[in-house]
Amino acid sequence: DPDYLTMAAIKAIRKSKVIFYPISGFDKESFSLKIVRKYLKFKKKIPIIFPMGRKDQDAQEIWKRAAEIIVENIYRYKKVVLLCLGDTSIFASSSYIINEIKENFPKVKINLIPGISSFSLAAALGDFQLINQGESLEIIECPDNFDYFINSIKNKKNFVLAIMKVGKRWQNVKKILKENNMLDKAVLAVNLGMDNQFIDKASKNNSDAIPYFSLLLIRI
Repeated sequence: DPDYLTMAAIKAIRKSKVIFYPISGFDKESFSLKIVRKYLKFKKKIPIIFPMGRKDQDAQEIWKRAAEIIVENIYRYKKVVLLCLGDTSIFASSSYIINEIKENFPKVKINLIPGISSFSLAAALGDFQLINQGESLEIIECPDNFDYFINSIKNKKNFVLAIMKVGKRWQNVKKILKENNMLDKAVLAVNLGMDNQFIDKASKNNSDAIPYFSLLLIRI
């Protein structure tokens, strides 16, 4: 949702000459670009492929080449922006590009502008107090091995678990929540800020499959 852009982000975009934006493939649209489109008049726009964990691509080579292209434009235009969904320090793929720039072009100045994280937005929209006094909050990527998840549900107390990127593992996660009577206690957020947004108790989502942009908030 463009309304959740920070003033600092808008200011940076307005001052830049070039906007780099992530896409998962040249036939795909960029959510990041759509969010900021009202500020892009007269801007040069350059897409960068983000491999998103696909094994058919050489991720390291992609990050290296992206860093080179960005730095080339910095030398030419002075100020450029690399768009990032959510917060720049939480599971941000852009961090790989930033590390490449820091290592190979140490004189280039980088400013990270924090954004609103998806789990903070989910908590606000879902009327879920993200963390209370005396509680612990843990943020994890949805795992392939669910032993830790099961152990947390059964044995931890005063604990909130934010599980990111549930997506393709939803059926297994849903089964575990159901077996432990947690479906009504977990908040599921899908496609936050988009037209097909869903945010409610996990028990109210009847889909067998949910997209990549999905997360769970669970108070234990």
